[in-house]
Amino acid sequence: MRHALLILAALLLPVPSACGADLTFFMKNVAPRAVVVEFSSAAKGTRWPGNDQVYLLEKGEKKSVTISCEEGDSICYGAWVNGDDTIVWGVGPDNDRFCETCCRICAHEKTEPIVIGE
Repeated sequence: MRHALLILAALLLPVPSACGADLTFFMKNVAPRAVVVEFSSAAKGTRWPGNDQVYLLEKGEKKSVTISCEEGDSICYGAWVNGDDTIVWGVGPDNDRFCETCCRICAHEKTEPIVIGE
């Protein structure tokens, strides 16, 4: 009976799932106009801040943003001039541009600053 209880207890243990992490991005806008920024998960299609919203950075503004993501996920940024999505940085507004340096791996950490407009 004791053996059966141990097996039952082992079956009831929670299955390990993907862990969440908080990833902090530091951004600086050096473009001559205001820009908007959005972060996205390359694998899952999740976007931050989400709900068709974006982070606004006025000309010369610095901002930090912390997002909760799945540890190990690749998180990329896309930025564009506010009101003109033909001038873009990172993966762009549709997350469809190639960029070697605009993705970070989700982990409990802060990233090096993202300078937009260079």
